[in-house]
Amino acid sequence: MTDFPLPRSGAAVVAVPAPGAGVGFWAGSSSAALDADGSFVIAYRVRTGERGRGSNVVARSEDGERYTTVAEIGQERFGAQSLERPALVRTDEGRWRLYVCPAAPPPSKHWWIDVLEADDPAGFATAEAHTVFPGDENTGVKDPIVQRTPDGGWQAWICCHPLEVPDEEDRMTSAYATSRDGLEWEWHGTVLAPRPGTWHAHRAAHRRPPRRPRRLRRGARPRRRTGSSAPASRGSRATARASSSRSATSRSATTATSTSSRSRAAATESGTKRGSLTRATSYAPSSFKP
Repeated sequence: MTDFPLPRSGAAVVAVPAPGAGVGFWAGSSSAALDADGSFVIAYRVRTGERGRGSNVVARSEDGERYTTVAEIGQERFGAQSLERPALVRTDEGRWRLYVCPAAPPPSKHWWIDVLEADDPAGFATAEAHTVFPGDENTGVKDPIVQRTPDGGWQAWICCHPLEVPDEEDRMTSAYATSRDGLEWEWHGTVLAPRPGTWHAHRAAHRRPPRRPRRLRRGARPRRRTGSSAPASRGSRATARASSSRSATSRSATTATSTSSRSRAAATESGTKRGSLTRATSYAPSSFKP
């Protein structure tokens, strides 16, 4: 155990910068694999703006820090509203697979998972897409983690979003699936689910837990979250020392504004009608058991 590389803090290097500044600009949700020569191949998601487009990028690197883009996959290729986190895998035969997650355009809130296959990662730019995790009319699926198993098989963890309740599509569980070839999958049911009364009572996924909400001091104004985590401009000290009646009014307005913002965000993401599909695909409810 003396030679085991333990996690530690150290100097960080930005391997891929965000495409812009401000809310909704970021690059992340990456999946990485080693090529036969020991070089790195990474697939990640790019988002451009609060209502921006989503794309997947595939890049190569010799040192794991400086990357050169070899393929870009845009959402328009799938008739999608966006693309979620990809999963990158190198097969035993030396070929490459990229599992991508298109999001159906409004009014649907559905996601599905396609696979692209190529001899070289650059080939993903033109590779034909095949649906491997369609979900069903009441369940969207996305953000896969796909791995090879020691016996030569495949395994995957999938985020499942129930769609039958309007405005509650951000609920989620995680399901587990296995496969002999990475194309035809057998579902084994839910492996992570919310527990009432806990921090993940609303969702359970194979990702980091949501941040706990900050508690505000009496009379303090909330901090507006942006891409740089910069606080919102604060009112003057005179405003902070307003009468108790004005403070109560301000707190009510703040609450109403926060609620309104969340409502607008939900409306922006989901459109006017939720839970319906806009993509023609063949579902297999008998084999899909999240």
